[in-house]
Amino acid sequence: MIRSVLVAGAGQTAAVAARTLRRLGFDGRVTLVGAEPEPPYQRPPLSKEYLAGEEDRAGLDLLTARWCAANEVELLLGTAVTAVRGADRAVELADGSTAAADALLIATGGRPRALPGVAGDRVRYLRTVADADRLRADLRPGARVVVVGAGFIGSEVASTARARGAAVTVIERLDHPLGQVLGEEMGDVCAALLRAGGVTLRTGESVVEYAETPDVAAVRTSAGRIVEGDVVVVGVGMVPNVEPLAGSGIDLDDGVLTDEYCRTNVPGVYAAGDVARAFHPLAGRPVRVEHFDNASGQGAAAARNILGRDVPYTAPHWFWSEQFGRDLQYAGHAEGWDELVVRGSAEEFDFVAFYLRKGVLKAAFGMDRGAEVSAARQLMAAGAAPDPAALRDEDTDLIDLL
Repeated sequence: MIRSVLVAGAGQTAAVAARTLRRLGFDGRVTLVGAEPEPPYQRPPLSKEYLAGEEDRAGLDLLTARWCAANEVELLLGTAVTAVRGADRAVELADGSTAAADALLIATGGRPRALPGVAGDRVRYLRTVADADRLRADLRPGARVVVVGAGFIGSEVASTARARGAAVTVIERLDHPLGQVLGEEMGDVCAALLRAGGVTLRTGESVVEYAETPDVAAVRTSAGRIVEGDVVVVGVGMVPNVEPLAGSGIDLDDGVLTDEYCRTNVPGVYAAGDVARAFHPLAGRPVRVEHFDNASGQGAAAARNILGRDVPYTAPHWFWSEQFGRDLQYAGHAEGWDELVVRGSAEEFDFVAFYLRKGVLKAAFGMDRGAEVSAARQLMAAGAAPDPAALRDEDTDLIDLL
């Protein structure tokens, strides 16, 4: 019988897992161990509202001290997990102590991927609230900001920086931003949105050299271009925090491998969130996803399965981003698609694009079309093969296609 749950991590996944355990009536011990000194908080606003100064620190909180006290959830903060002992469902901590429980949930998240040779006083990464506080001070009118990477984080930072009056150059190694996920056509739409927002976008160029002085940061690209700025923000993806699991007996492969129930190969040990590479029935393979919705959904699923509910996590993945006054949303997995159907106007940034493979809807990407992306997500969950003409027709209610 499970009488104690230990969560290695204290972020979104951990907070949702703790809330779910208590909501389902679990009255045993719940302990969250976090490397940061901060209690669990939301990360999405760090590149948007919080970075822009439109939301205060309290607005980020996921678990307040009052809630934790009332629900007897123990927080061990500012204490990194240095080793995981899978068979014992235990973790060793940086302060030399050890914590163990009947069930262990690995939710150690990830960290920004570093660019080799790009380091210095003028280089910024964005993952923590402390990172956002530091970067916000750099985003002032007239500042020159160089962003490396045109993914969601890089583009959101570019958007926020432009709104705060900074001049922004974005350097993207791919020919089309997010092209590996969205394809060339939709990647070009993302590029157009950046340029319409006043960003200087350099695609097909990677950073090959970095140098800085007390007054300026300088990036040299693969095209031989020198781009100078007051600060350089690197947003080129994330690395899962799996180092403490070395030698744990838990299977690893670009994250912690789990089944659709968030279970690892070691009994009593689960994983969820950014660090987990979980089998997903819709994708037909293990997938590691770095986004808020997945962290929340898997955190809740892991909690249910720790309590023996045996509920697989099967929801189509969903992402959102806010850039230049537009709401961007993406759902599903577009890999291997063979037909792209666009509803609305991509030129006016008011559309949803549907990705089909052998007639089956696999993914959707839209701007200012949140309700339709949500409907597409339901179609994906149902394994629907909708008529492309109906998808394209603005007068067709997508829900009717179920």
